[in-house]
Amino acid sequence: MDNAVTEVSRLHAAFRGLRDALAEEIVGQSALVERLLIALLADGHLLVEGAPGLAKTTAIRALASRLEADFARVQFTPDLLPADLTGTEVWRPQDGRFEFQPGPIFHSILLADEINRAPAKVQSALLEAMGERQVTVGRATYPLPSLFLVMATQNPIEQEGTFPLPEAQLDRFLMHVRIGYPQADAETEILRLARDRARDALRPATTPALRIAQADVFAARRAVLDLHMAPPLERYLVELVLASRDPARYDAALGRRIAWGASPRGSIALERCARARAWLDGRDYVTPDDVRAVAPDVLRHRVLPSFEATAEGWDGERLVGELLRLVPLP
Repeated sequence: MDNAVTEVSRLHAAFRGLRDALAEEIVGQSALVERLLIALLADGHLLVEGAPGLAKTTAIRALASRLEADFARVQFTPDLLPADLTGTEVWRPQDGRFEFQPGPIFHSILLADEINRAPAKVQSALLEAMGERQVTVGRATYPLPSLFLVMATQNPIEQEGTFPLPEAQLDRFLMHVRIGYPQADAETEILRLARDRARDALRPATTPALRIAQADVFAARRAVLDLHMAPPLERYLVELVLASRDPARYDAALGRRIAWGASPRGSIALERCARARAWLDGRDYVTPDDVRAVAPDVLRHRVLPSFEATAEGWDGERLVGELLRLVPLP
């Protein structure tokens, strides 16, 4: 028992150090840093929506540099092909055979930048890999790395020339995170940090001192699953999801505004994220605050407004907020 407690304490210390290191580098985006770590611990993928220049690329690159994991960035464009992502078979005349050349999707940490700029065939290739953790090319199937995390981004400013992700494909993402501009004090700190980075660019590159082994990531995931969740809290979590499917039980007007509720994948994601948040906070139990804190990011892309609600200005985030207000706490 003592050895187990010591191991969990060591993992907590490692992830606290990781969170602190990321917070120093990603100024003004504490929610994004926390969501990245939650996704890492919950073994899921992130869809991040925000204006250009809000450190989305910097955040995922900084995370990858502090893990024993390789990183790749793919800029999604209308002319991108599935093979540009997954890889392709190349003919080797000297051997008289085809040889598979893996694409960037075979990296442990993948940034799919502006995912909605690529056509549906490319999007589906990525989302299939996210769900199945494998890629099929020709007659062969290739497994993806054991540690595999995708952060996809969307730019909410420009919609021309984009291909919105269908709702069923959005459900593949553990969380849909929206980020905004930093506050004034954070912006001042960003200026200082940018100056320091410009100076550092003139010096030899160094590897970050803190690097977490993949084995420690997997051990932390097991520790997250061992956290205590009281039965009443588990029922509350399930009731939130059930209320999204039958909201008229709580409010007739809300029943008309929700066209589709969250699937069981939403329940699983909500529990995993709540557990990960509690573990990051250093606790061995989950509280209602953990569930409520992650619920908007977990459910906003899974609770779909009706045409009537859209006309009235309601979106998934507002609907989830109403569900949180109506479903009683345990």
